Amino acid sequence: MPVQPFSIWSIVVSASDPLKTLLNKRIIQRPCHEGLYQEALDAGLTELQARILAGRLKDPRAPMSALIAPALRYIEHPEKLCDATRGAERIARAVIDGEHIGIITDYDVDGITSHVVILRTLNELFGVPRDHLHSLIGHRINDGYGISSALVDKTLALAPRPSLIISADCGSSDEPRLARLKEAGIDVVVTDHHALPVEGPPSSAFAVINPSRADCDYPDATIAGCMVCWLLMSLTRSHLIEAGRLDADTPKLSPWLSYVALGTVADCVSLGDSAINRAVVTLGLRLINRMDAPCWRMMAERLGPDSTPFDAETLAFQMGPRINARSRLDDPYAALHFMLAENDASARRYLGVLDDDNQSRKAIEADMAEQARAMAHQQLEAGARVLVVHLPEGHPGVQGIVASRLVQAFGRPAVILTQSPDPAMLTGSGRSVEGVHLRDALQRAFELAPDALPRFGGHSGAAGVGVPIDQLSAFRQALTTAIDEQLGSRELYPLILSDGTLRGDQLELSILDELEALAPYGREFEAPLFEGCFVVDQARLVGSEGNHLMMTLDAGSQMVRAIWFRAVMPGENMPVAAGEEIRCAFRLSRNRYRGRESLQLMIEHAEQTTV
Repeated sequence: MPVQPFSIWSIVVSASDPLKTLLNKRIIQRPCHEGLYQEALDAGLTELQARILAGRLKDPRAPMSALIAPALRYIEHPEKLCDATRGAERIARAVIDGEHIGIITDYDVDGITSHVVILRTLNELFGVPRDHLHSLIGHRINDGYGISSALVDKTLALAPRPSLIISADCGSSDEPRLARLKEAGIDVVVTDHHALPVEGPPSSAFAVINPSRADCDYPDATIAGCMVCWLLMSLTRSHLIEAGRLDADTPKLSPWLSYVALGTVADCVSLGDSAINRAVVTLGLRLINRMDAPCWRMMAERLGPDSTPFDAETLAFQMGPRINARSRLDDPYAALHFMLAENDASARRYLGVLDDDNQSRKAIEADMAEQARAMAHQQLEAGARVLVVHLPEGHPGVQGIVASRLVQAFGRPAVILTQSPDPAMLTGSGRSVEGVHLRDALQRAFELAPDALPRFGGHSGAAGVGVPIDQLSAFRQALTTAIDEQLGSRELYPLILSDGTLRGDQLELSILDELEALAPYGREFEAPLFEGCFVVDQARLVGSEGNHLMMTLDAGSQMVRAIWFRAVMPGENMPVAAGEEIRCAFRLSRNRYRGRESLQLMIEHAEQTTV
């Protein structure tokens, strides 16, 4: 999952600490694919745009036109998804026959937006009465991920009981629970995007629509769970029209792409060479910025008049965390109700709940991150290349965020473990670094020590695990071996990839227009980041905790305003002072204030230059 800038100065390292050199971030310019660079220039892009594109893509599957001008025509037909026709036919039959339908989705943003897509489509487009639809979302802490035993129990206790379940963003690894539902006479159509078990799709599901299937011909396996269910429900609409249940002019699902855009960005799937993901986020943001739905309007109201238009960063760092915070600390239904709110007052009320939870989440996260960093230092001193941190009193809802903090601070894959409701088990979330496929590493760890890893799932960059508490040492050793096998002799360290330098005359708002033309930015197509040397003209600490650094920097030909979030820990001295020359890694941003715009540098790392 994406994280806010995390400064090297947030890591407490003394001058005599032997880890100091290891932990210092290294700014390295991205290698540039020469062929793609020239192709971009030939397509009419500027030198800077060509540099950005060729620094992120190596051998793109998508044509250049799909990358620089995302459009709906690049979305492949849902019939190419294995089992999609079978699943759509089953859903159409349930609609026609008036069956009760259950909707089971994950509790994160991808799951919540998937739930909205399925629910609104069935109710508003297909005419299924609301009292025939049953929302079933697991509690992160009490129920766990996926189609859990608790959700199966709740499903079987419903009266009337649904005869069809549609899952989204989960289900591929839930064969034992699917078998229980099948034995009870309930068909389950699974839609998901997570990696499947080595034994393949769950045999008890009526259909499994997942682009990660080995036998699936869909050309893009990187799409989010919300996009998979959007495709399936679009195909179901076609089947209902063919069956005469819907009129041919029944609205398409295009407006729901606003939700798919949010889920896609928040789930951190690839925005690199995925023509589909880029198209979905581009169109979805256009729909969001119409502000037709109360959820978008109330978020804009909460963020202030200078927050619009929304971009992918708004979805990733403002909306996503608020929706996720609810499920991290409590049940996720307030997030669902916020997204489904029919009027501004209702949306405002639910957003207040999400905001309160997000503030609580930040406090819990800060405390856990401090503990985790201290324990990580001990492991680093022993030469660890993967960090496995057990926090006995930690909150399971923020494991992934804290793991991301460690990855960013130390440049190593990290797994945070906390106590599960089962006193004999630990539950955990892991995050990885570029070049280390975390789920493959967990699969290898399972082969090495099956008793130490009875439950795991995820993808290359993020995963969840269940570990018996008495097998913690065995799990750590098995994962270490698996990571070492992937890394070989590769050295790990905190790394910042830059897009090179900018000339003084490029530090203008017009350059932002040039860069924003390549949006959306996200995972595997990161927002541009540059490096450069400046003289500090002014510097002062700001913020409620006095840990953000506001600076005016002398760029030679002009003065530039800059902000460095979390530049210091509370009580520490400023890392830079007026008159000093510093080397920075920075992003360009628009500083909006009372309708006026100015250029601002967002500092991600800075250090004094050496003479």
